[in-house]
Amino acid sequence: MSVTATVSETLYPGYAQTFTVEKVLFEIKTEHQHLQIIETPFMGRVMLLDGVVQTTERDEFIYHEMMVHVPLFAHPNPKRVLIIGGGDGGILREVLKHKNVEHVTQVEIDGSVIEMCKEYFPNHSAGAYDDPRATIVIADGKEFVAQCQDTFDVIIADSTDPIGPAEVLFTADFYKDEKTCLNPGGIMVAQNGVPFMQGQEVTNTFQRLSKLYRDASFYVSPVPTYIGGLMALAWASDDASLRQQSADVIQQRIDRAGFPTRFYNADVHVAAFALPNYIRELMV
Repeated sequence: MSVTATVSETLYPGYAQTFTVEKVLFEIKTEHQHLQIIETPFMGRVMLLDGVVQTTERDEFIYHEMMVHVPLFAHPNPKRVLIIGGGDGGILREVLKHKNVEHVTQVEIDGSVIEMCKEYFPNHSAGAYDDPRATIVIADGKEFVAQCQDTFDVIIADSTDPIGPAEVLFTADFYKDEKTCLNPGGIMVAQNGVPFMQGQEVTNTFQRLSKLYRDASFYVSPVPTYIGGLMALAWASDDASLRQQSADVIQQRIDRAGFPTRFYNADVHVAAFALPNYIRELMV
């Protein structure tokens, strides 16, 4: 009788999702974290960092489209974008679909993540790292924004959960330094966990961002492998109107952009800002 190998995610004590492992494709303890890439029968290839699922081949499009297209279509003319994290390349891929974007700076703390994802998740970046509009910086994101002299129209913080190397990307000091890199009328968005499971993250982030921005809130998206219901994506801008645009306005921008999406559309864009009460209750 054969024994089927499995890997269980370790993010929540007493609650887990488990993957059947057809093959371990890559595993290493880097300077910063334990990186695993496994082949699974249902979700395709899955990457875990320190036992926590980061991305899968099957559902990555939902997360990456919502992290990118909501702020980039909300902004009237985004030309310069900063990505913090995002080593798998999916955020960069989606940003570069916007032809009005002239330059993207991506800051990733662990260069080995980028290299492994190029090899094992080639469709995530889909050649984006070769785009001349992209500048890749291997550095700590917190240190980068503290020292950065450039400014950007949109900042996307695609970090892991606030444990280990990513913990500093959820601090008040990071958010304060990050805002100095944002142009007037700019938008900052950030991965903010699953509120049903990680409610304190929403409260902490809201308290910190609301002290810095005139408009601090969240929008939501369901991502199957980020278990626990809706995922919260932090939103911050000094222009509150950017969060309240009609589906018609967003659709006009989508039509001008001229590229297809699998999850995101104008109606989803507007609906994403409608927060369930249990999330609103965390925004105190």
